[in-house]
Amino acid sequence: MAMKTPMVSAIVFFTIVLLMASFGFSLDSPTPMVLPESMRGEAIFVCPAASSFWDALAHGFGRFSHFLLIFFFFGMIVLAFFWGWALYQNLLQDKFKREDFAKVWGFTKILFWAGVILVIVLHTPNHYKRVEIRGATGEYVMCENTSDGVRAVPINLVESK
Repeated sequence: MAMKTPMVSAIVFFTIVLLMASFGFSLDSPTPMVLPESMRGEAIFVCPAASSFWDALAHGFGRFSHFLLIFFFFGMIVLAFFWGWALYQNLLQDKFKREDFAKVWGFTKILFWAGVILVIVLHTPNHYKRVEIRGATGEYVMCENTSDGVRAVPINLVESK
């Protein structure tokens, strides 16, 4: 069965956006901040961290992250036992019965997507870019020299969180 045209179009557009973002292509041409030659290799670009819906959501769920991880790994251990039991039953009967694995495979898919959603909710994009600047108040993230609100800060004042 062939893929439907809207699905193929969505995949093509998603691929275009992914490649453009990965290789720094843009539809507009922002003016980059240029560092003097003496500061090259001595400064890093930072921007004020814009608080967003995702940051608030991650902060809210962050209080329960310990318990969420416990439940997730509990599910992983139970899943391992389910797979082991299904494999053991097939080994005892000395034949492969596909229906023995239907529920286990369904539980595997649910647990996989629960893990993906858990990572997305707990780790916003700013989670990995956040930095502290000694002597400055506010929250900052590393950014490109073409970002809005960019400023160059000496490397020795910047620490990752």
